[in-house]
Amino acid sequence: MKRRILGATGISVSEFALGAMNFGDFGSSGNADHTDAVDIIHAALDSGINFIDTADVYSGGESEVIVGKALKGRREDVVLATKFGLPMSPDANHAGGSARWIKRAVEDSLRRLDTDYIDLYQMHRTDYTTDLDETLSALSDLVRAGKVRAIGSSTFPVERTVEAQWAAEKGGHRRFLTEQPRYSLLSRTIEEAVLPTAQRYGMGVLTYAPLSGGWLSGADPTTKVRARIAAGEFDLSRPANQAKIETVRELGKVAQEAGMPLTHLALAFVRSHPAVTSVLIGPRTREQLDGLLAAADAELSDDILDRIDEIVAPGTEVNAADNYNATPPALVDKRLRRR
Repeated sequence: MKRRILGATGISVSEFALGAMNFGDFGSSGNADHTDAVDIIHAALDSGINFIDTADVYSGGESEVIVGKALKGRREDVVLATKFGLPMSPDANHAGGSARWIKRAVEDSLRRLDTDYIDLYQMHRTDYTTDLDETLSALSDLVRAGKVRAIGSSTFPVERTVEAQWAAEKGGHRRFLTEQPRYSLLSRTIEEAVLPTAQRYGMGVLTYAPLSGGWLSGADPTTKVRARIAAGEFDLSRPANQAKIETVRELGKVAQEAGMPLTHLALAFVRSHPAVTSVLIGPRTREQLDGLLAAADAELSDDILDRIDEIVAPGTEVNAADNYNATPPALVDKRLRRR
């Protein structure tokens, strides 16, 4: 497994990172068998992966517990990332980027992970109700206390990334050194501004959803639970979803031309962007892990990348409705647009 340096952190990480979202009681797509999940994590580490990403909200904290179990005796060999910010309860104070919540959230994650420190602590989503100066100040305190080694963001709109960098410089705070965006053959919007901005600020990029929720798994999307959910109320007859089905069919032909499964094409595509440091893979079973790991050495020629560009134009989203994470409050709350 090849490695790259994670932005300005100086930390060496594997080109594939193990995403732990599917570990725990995560409905029909989760693996609630702790022993099996630990075995999958160990197999990933044995394959050369040294980067694991989880979050406090995954299965209500159960994912972090499983990861903590798996890392006993191996903690120093692993770059451990987790996230905070999404709601952990109906209480509005159990979410977001306030110093009050951050100081509690990190202690909860450290306890569940059974570790003294977190290598990369990421803000899961931007919090428009809290001043970034407040958030960065609290996170800087964690770094100085030795509880966190580096801080990052996840799914931040590009303007918030820039604002966070300026806030850090102005306030003398630690800055976000990484960004974790959604990126796949079907979702290329981050190529327009997010990835170039990350490069300008020397940020490492850890991408998620390279298989687009199952659409690029090579299986019929109507049989994949997560893909059916992503399709929007399970309605594959919608024109946008029909466009996705046709796009996947065309990408499948490109994969055949390249002599590899569609999953390998999808992973190699994401890994080929010069801004991307590591690609998150999120297997639920050992079989899925083995299939994804087989793509570790897959490379795409310029001709194949050009064919992909013809099918899905750079910087575009096949189904605009899938880009749910990038919708700011100003477009959701009509009161913000009217006097």
